[in-house]
Amino acid sequence: MLLSAVGVAAVCLLPAGGTSPVTVAGALGTVDVDALEPAPLRAGARVAVPAPVEPVTLPRSAPVRVTIPELRVSSRVMELGFDEDGSMEVPPGAYPAGWFDRSPTPGELGPAVLAGHVDWDGEPGVFRGLHRLRPGDLVLVDRADGSTATFAVDRVARYAKDEFPAGSVYGDIDEAGLRLITCGGDFDPDADSYRDNVVVYASLVA
Repeated sequence: MLLSAVGVAAVCLLPAGGTSPVTVAGALGTVDVDALEPAPLRAGARVAVPAPVEPVTLPRSAPVRVTIPELRVSSRVMELGFDEDGSMEVPPGAYPAGWFDRSPTPGELGPAVLAGHVDWDGEPGVFRGLHRLRPGDLVLVDRADGSTATFAVDRVARYAKDEFPAGSVYGDIDEAGLRLITCGGDFDPDADSYRDNVVVYASLVA
């Protein structure tokens, strides 16, 4: 039913198949009753389904430098493997940062892992300020192929070392991610190490 009213204070609409009028106060112009409710889906009609969006990733290329503008940190990156006890190696000094070479390279699909010290032999370490990062802060990783992978921080977490969440740090993810790891919490003189780990979770944005 198509009704028109020009300069009329009220219009009564009688829906198709109904018996009670619907009053639209102060209506002017044309009102299409069919537009008041969505049209029913006809048998055999096709519904467009958006194609899945592929995550943005980069080809494999080893990291050579990491820069964290918010912390005024810029360091070359060395490769880290496994220690004799099967744990991840750590850099031999306050600098540089290290990339765990069993993880994806920064920008590849999955979690790339960089580790660095909070301090070393009384000297501030490359990752001493990780706990101060906030969501949205950027981390830039220069790669051997000349490209730069830019990550935005998602969150920062601190864990007791005996409760370290290896699954969420090293486990598979459906995007190009970055994990920055250092020590945190109180220093344990008996163990000659810090009690906690600080982990920064970040995602590739450019």
